[in-house]
Amino acid sequence: MIINEKQINDYLNNPSLDPVENIIDKSLNLKGLSLAETARLLLADSEKQIKKIFKAAKYIKEKIYGKRLVLFAPLYTTNECSNNCLYCAFRRDNKKLKRRSLTLEEIRREIMILEAEGHKRILLVAGEDLNEAAISNLEKIIKTIYETKNGRGEIRRVNVNVAPLTVSDFKRLKRAGIGTYQLFQETYHRETYKICHPAGPKADYDFRLTALDRALQAGINDVGIGVLFGLYDYKFEVLALLTHARYLDSTYNVGPHTISVPRIEPARGAPLADSPPHPVSDPEFKKLVAILRLAVPYTGIILSTRETAQLRNELFSLGVSQISAGSRTDPGGYSQNKQEAAQFQLYDDRSTAQVIGDVLKLGYIPSFCTACYRLGRTGEDFMSLAKPGEISHFCLPNSLLTFKEYLLDYGNPKLISLGDKIINRQVKEIRNKNIQNLTIKKLMELEAGKRDLYF
Repeated sequence: MIINEKQINDYLNNPSLDPVENIIDKSLNLKGLSLAETARLLLADSEKQIKKIFKAAKYIKEKIYGKRLVLFAPLYTTNECSNNCLYCAFRRDNKKLKRRSLTLEEIRREIMILEAEGHKRILLVAGEDLNEAAISNLEKIIKTIYETKNGRGEIRRVNVNVAPLTVSDFKRLKRAGIGTYQLFQETYHRETYKICHPAGPKADYDFRLTALDRALQAGINDVGIGVLFGLYDYKFEVLALLTHARYLDSTYNVGPHTISVPRIEPARGAPLADSPPHPVSDPEFKKLVAILRLAVPYTGIILSTRETAQLRNELFSLGVSQISAGSRTDPGGYSQNKQEAAQFQLYDDRSTAQVIGDVLKLGYIPSFCTACYRLGRTGEDFMSLAKPGEISHFCLPNSLLTFKEYLLDYGNPKLISLGDKIINRQVKEIRNKNIQNLTIKKLMELEAGKRDLYF
């Protein structure tokens, strides 16, 4: 049994007896926390304790990943779906939604727009309507994305969030060259899951839960997990996420590459979206993100544009390491800029350039790095560097190189001026003198016209 609900509830009813302060101090060793210790932090409610959790989350995030934030954009190719999820506008019974599936030429046009904004990473998202024809189409879409170039612009990593597949179909995705396969359980609470997914293939809780097993068995080294906060008690969901993460780590020696933390947002024609069964407040949301960073320090935490710009800015220092920017959640949304076919409402409508400017003002480095995937630093190899915090030796210089490339190709004068100052300052933070000197050399090579340089 991957998820033992009784055990999770027992931890919440009988958390660790260790003082909260001691558990926080233990987390600073970058070894993670037990479920009992995590439960203790989830139940902490004093302002002093929560501030200490926040401080520890900031320390751990910067110790492992440095002052960088990886940027990506989602690409929705279709909103056709065979499921009837009560929180999603794509659900099959929603008559208010305008259905659309993009052609390869329309996808090429969307990619050209994203490349013109400087994006190098794409999260490919499709409604769950996969069959043999759809899998073949998915392969063509991935090929089209990689082949589409716009001047110096190119997509270097395609991550995928699509319906659970068989091992043989996951092997096809692997051959197509995907990066991370991402799948959210939505809720790990079985009874709630059953209520929220009344029809369609997604109604099968266990087939969805074991999808990442099949992906790993097919050779996809990096997988991402997540829940939709608001469907059930967030404390239960956090412990269930950690249970799933530990299961993957103990079974395959590879924990999740990423954990996503979306909250339910209003969605046209979705009955649960306007009034979530278990709403998560902003203070609770900040707390759970910070606790996840303490509990699984080696895992990237992804934050979408579901949240407001102000809240996103606050969450950067609490453990978030990857963010979407300039997002659209409807097929064709980048070229048409309409929301008629969107999956849910967005609250951060800043452009990619605006997000980058604000990230810089907060002292972070925007990163478009795809080096680990392309050098084979995935799966166990990535974890062997991430768990002890050694991955930061690559993350900082690679983030500086990819950001410098962005400034040279897409930056406006104001952004270039601010960005170069931060790059020059951050180069001095590279502890290894050899890597520091090589980074300076590569930065000069970028200015001379070279591209796609990394460690």
